[in-house]
Amino acid sequence: MKQIIDFAYLVPLFPLIGFLINGLGRNYVGKPLVGIIGSGAVLASFVVSLLLFNVVKAEGSPFTYHLFDFIKTGGLYIPFDLQIDRLSVLFMLVITGVGFLIHLYSTAYMKEESSVHFARYFAYLNLFVFSMLLLVMGANYLIMFIGWEGVGLCSYLLIGYWFKNIDYGNAARKAFVMNRIGDLGFLLGLFFILQQFGSLTYTTIFPQAGGISVGILTVITLLLFVGATGKSAQIPLYTWLPDAMAGPTPVSALIHAATMVTAGIYMIARSNVLYTLAPSTQTVVAVVGLSTAILAATIAIKQNDIKKVLAYSTVSQLGYMFLGLGVGAYTGAVFHVMTHAFFKALLFLGAGSVIHAMHHEQDIRKMGGLSKKLPITHITFLIGCIAIAGIPPFSGFFSKDEILVHAFAANPVLYWVGLLGALMTAFYMFRLYAMTFRGSFRGTEDQAHHLHESPWSMTVPLIILAFLSVVAGFVGIPELIAPDAHKLQQFLAPVFAASTQLQEVHHVSHSTEYMLIAVSLTLIVLSIVWAWLKFSKKPEMDDAQGLGKVLANKWYVDELYDVVVSKPLQSLGVVLNRFIEKTAIDGLVNGAGKLVLWGGRQLRLLQSGQVGSYVLWMVLSILILIVFTLFI
Repeated sequence: MKQIIDFAYLVPLFPLIGFLINGLGRNYVGKPLVGIIGSGAVLASFVVSLLLFNVVKAEGSPFTYHLFDFIKTGGLYIPFDLQIDRLSVLFMLVITGVGFLIHLYSTAYMKEESSVHFARYFAYLNLFVFSMLLLVMGANYLIMFIGWEGVGLCSYLLIGYWFKNIDYGNAARKAFVMNRIGDLGFLLGLFFILQQFGSLTYTTIFPQAGGISVGILTVITLLLFVGATGKSAQIPLYTWLPDAMAGPTPVSALIHAATMVTAGIYMIARSNVLYTLAPSTQTVVAVVGLSTAILAATIAIKQNDIKKVLAYSTVSQLGYMFLGLGVGAYTGAVFHVMTHAFFKALLFLGAGSVIHAMHHEQDIRKMGGLSKKLPITHITFLIGCIAIAGIPPFSGFFSKDEILVHAFAANPVLYWVGLLGALMTAFYMFRLYAMTFRGSFRGTEDQAHHLHESPWSMTVPLIILAFLSVVAGFVGIPELIAPDAHKLQQFLAPVFAASTQLQEVHHVSHSTEYMLIAVSLTLIVLSIVWAWLKFSKKPEMDDAQGLGKVLANKWYVDELYDVVVSKPLQSLGVVLNRFIEKTAIDGLVNGAGKLVLWGGRQLRLLQSGQVGSYVLWMVLSILILIVFTLFI
């Protein structure tokens, strides 16, 4: 069984092959075959990942698979290695498992596309999965960075998939630029790591981390966190993620659930030793994460686009994951990544099923009463809402509760603010559910006539994800309920062992934890009931006023960025173009050209064609040469 490690390279290779076949053969491969190749490649990766999971679980110790020497010059050696350990294999399963379901769903959702664009879409999806797998499987930060940049490129291609729409192109460009800002911080962090450790390989860096000063580690971890704020959409680099809704709905599910936005979580979890040794950075991570969770939750309350509500929900849930990382609950953060991948993919694909039935209508004010016409979508969407709200025994309860309990142990203020965000999550998700599925239908007669449940290739992924949203939490049952029942914590213990030994442990008594669970559940249920009753009977139809208008306009953050960042830079660009580019640089270059032309015209006068002139110039030249030789 251990020999399967020798085939670890197949996990990223299958999606790469799928990308090449569908991408290069897009003019020749038919739609059915494109769907089979694209989906089959990810399914094959999932099967190999499952085999690797069994090996890692049985053996315990991590494995490194060497492909080739990537950089080998002077004292610098960076191999192109894959590291298969408990953290990477868990992410591999989530990426390929959820990724396959999204590919399968896409075969029906994108069927109206032409054959060429259908193949282009699946090629992009496969490349996205390949890049994300490279990110989590790399044995050093450079391989991680290659995958990091790859998912950034693929997000640009997929968000702007319908490139003829100017607004979609702008959204793709916004995502690309904001991610590049974060990536600059990540890259600077890598340079600092290379300077301090002489290597970018995890197994070389982490054992030496204790010998580096706290100040240097703080700088390194802060720079890495800047990269995480870009990829995982945290303040101030979060505004690209809601605009990413410009892409097809399955793309939204792929970006928001299992792949790109979790890259920052994975990077910090992988670098847990560095962050544990830099407590100041951990505080920054916790505060930024919690602030993002609350800000995004307030915005989601007043959004009317079904995908925008889910987008801000993703930003908010990512904030909780960073809160977990900031308080040292690394297992809790990874646990929430896993459960969130299931219920958020479910919710996005459920939203896609609704949009499909509504003929591309996304305004929830024009929906309502869809539970009868879309029974499978309705039930699965409701399960997703219950899971994200944190109602036991659904998965979201276990992962979110673990983060909040650790936050309480670190600082009760973090807990109570985090609980406020959880209450808002329950409220806006059931507002979304009630306005979409309860009450009476508010769309057009033509839409009502064509309402129908989605085909099996769309509903089967919904059913599977709904099942996972229910049962996934049981791998992380807290010790409060049953000792030694937190299987995920036991599984990931070797990955976070060094941090566990270094960080100060804050325990919460069982009685206190019971009290916290009782309070949070009571308040969450009240929020759900309030939203259900309020929006089932009288959904919001009028434009928001007062604070509601501010929330509907997303706190005017985009407008603020436009005034503070975009317009000054554009004005600076105009000045530089006018005075530096055209006057100075163009003047210098054009002046050099004009000088050469003028010189050529003057020298041309010497070519008069008169022999006497030539003899004169020859005699003068000889005299100059004699004087130069004798006197100089």
